[in-house]
Amino acid sequence: MQKPVILSELSKGAEAAVREAGAAILARFSPDARPKDRRDIGAMIAANDAISMAILVPRLEALVPGSRVIEDELATGGFGAGDFWVVDPVEGAINQIHGLPDWCITATLIRDDAIVLTTVFLPLQNDLYTATAGTGAWLNGHPIRVSNKPDLNGAMMGTGQAAPGEGADIHARIGASVTAMLGNVLTVRVSVPATLQLVQVAAGRMDGFWQFSGVLSGLVSGALLVSEAGGRVTDCAGNDWTLHARDFVATPPQFTNGVCAALSEISNSYEGGLDD
Repeated sequence: MQKPVILSELSKGAEAAVREAGAAILARFSPDARPKDRRDIGAMIAANDAISMAILVPRLEALVPGSRVIEDELATGGFGAGDFWVVDPVEGAINQIHGLPDWCITATLIRDDAIVLTTVFLPLQNDLYTATAGTGAWLNGHPIRVSNKPDLNGAMMGTGQAAPGEGADIHARIGASVTAMLGNVLTVRVSVPATLQLVQVAAGRMDGFWQFSGVLSGLVSGALLVSEAGGRVTDCAGNDWTLHARDFVATPPQFTNGVCAALSEISNSYEGGLDD
């Protein structure tokens, strides 16, 4: 693995790339946007993605010779040896085209199946979340930490849909898990995208997030930010999370056992589920 100083330089390059892509998408944003129908939604999202990717791909690949940008937003599982940039050209694209503020641009470097750096840029707020492995998590250059609340019954948790059309099995798990979690915590937010909930967990504003999905573009950025901010990232059984996991939990360490206890039975009680 490269030395931290090299990762720091790569992080600066990734920051420049997501800022440039963010500026291009911000120029297309309007709080008055109102898509007409599902076809219109698809066309608007595709147009934004193309513009953002045209910026991100050449800049990120140039930062790490031989690296490859993963353009499939629904990619799951590991990639094996080598350097891969997992990006979401407009994370929260459905919000952006409806005039909502909850969207961002993300770029995360995965080296030999280990997440080594991430950048998450929120253009409307001009907020940049960054982390490199072993050096902490940062918001606009200031360190961030997960919540230190002592009791789960005071927690604000979050979950959401990973992608449209995931199927009845995942929908049933989401519904059952929200019901179960509401019996253990103060409140539950159900929204998209995952990354914008995970940055709040890393910053200590929310107390945890879970998702029944292995969709990497929404999880890898937040996974590194939360872990570098002092949190734990596991699957629903409490095992350390990997790129191959089928579900995802990110919490401050004092809440991991309680949250996983509430979710593990639900995670195991439905057959089928996500493809391997």
